[in-house]
Amino acid sequence: MVSLVKIKEYSPYFENDNFELYLGDCVKILKKIPKNSVDVIFADPPYNLSNGGFTCHAGKRVSVNKGQWDISRGIKDDFNFHLSWIKACKRVLKENGTLWISGTYHSIYRCGYALELAGFTILNDICWFKPNAPPNLSTRYFTASHEILLWARKKEKGIKHKFNYKLMKEGNWKEDFIKKPNKQMRSVWSIQAPKPEEKKYGKHPTQKPYELLKRIVLSSSNEGDIILDPFTGSSTTGLISYKYNRKFIGIDTEMAFLDLSIKRFQDLRKEMDEDAKQKKLIKDEFSSELRNKG
Repeated sequence: MVSLVKIKEYSPYFENDNFELYLGDCVKILKKIPKNSVDVIFADPPYNLSNGGFTCHAGKRVSVNKGQWDISRGIKDDFNFHLSWIKACKRVLKENGTLWISGTYHSIYRCGYALELAGFTILNDICWFKPNAPPNLSTRYFTASHEILLWARKKEKGIKHKFNYKLMKEGNWKEDFIKKPNKQMRSVWSIQAPKPEEKKYGKHPTQKPYELLKRIVLSSSNEGDIILDPFTGSSTTGLISYKYNRKFIGIDTEMAFLDLSIKRFQDLRKEMDEDAKQKKLIKDEFSSELRNKG
């Protein structure tokens, strides 16, 4: 099978059709990807929240610690890390390509400053409101109910980025009570956290919901485009990309997360194959009826 892009010195951990996963450090792998070869990047970098604190999950007090990859190394080192992967992303983006970054106040402002230093123009900051966010158990702060998404493009004069305005305005976004039918989509999105069925093969500690990635991918890319996620985790970005006829490259340092991604991808393939068979059956039955009437 021919790889989506030629990545020197690295072989896919998994590849099937237009879905590829790589195991390793994203900065090192990005440096081996050809320049100007990727249409859209969605990045969900570490928020550096694993500090021994606690949060609420399913009504219970649980640790916020997610793994070694999420532990802060200090303000300077955390910022330098964000700057390094953002610069690596810029090199592989096409001239009209865009970069999405998700985060909370723990990380997103560092990413915003790094974007500007790296030569990006920020197009929007999206507030992702979570209607079903967990309560604050400490009772000492406002309840955290949103994340921020930064959408940016390279500072290329005269180059227009992709934005599927009509689809965002006229599409069916019924789960979002903020989005009114046939009205411009605003920069505040109401989308619930991942549903239980999205985690049936296992849980990723920072997994994003299908609906969030669906909106991101469909708003800023076209069919056949290459989407890259440098912190792919359980690869929600990849599943949405594949489902809507995009090509996907995912990178992660954790083998367990890539194995989870593979299970989710295989489940999606099975579902899509069954849907295709059902549609073909209905089409064949309809054609048969027309022939009999004729």
